[in-house]
Amino acid sequence: MKNVILAMLSVAILSSATPVLAGIGVIDRACRKADRTASSPQLCSCIQKVANANLNLIERRKVAKWFDDPHQAQVVRQSDKRSDEDLWLRYKAFGELARSRCK
Repeated sequence: MKNVILAMLSVAILSSATPVLAGIGVIDRACRKADRTASSPQLCSCIQKVANANLNLIERRKVAKWFDDPHQAQVVRQSDKRSDEDLWLRYKAFGELARSRCK
């Protein structure tokens, strides 16, 4: 019983902290870590917010890896797999939206 209560308390604490941490995500971290002169905490946070609204968690994780290895984006873009094609189309739409909102 004690373990159940501790688990529920942990979930409650983490749930209440989520809005504060919402801007910190895989895209945000990858953006800040990338060695690009135009990146800033504000820009990276904005891009993360757009990603949260337009890409699911699995897609965000995959796209975040492209910051370190841009060739993987090209692999997805040229892939014949339907899932890769779908991801690429969502990624392009996300990129256009981020470009217009995050200046």
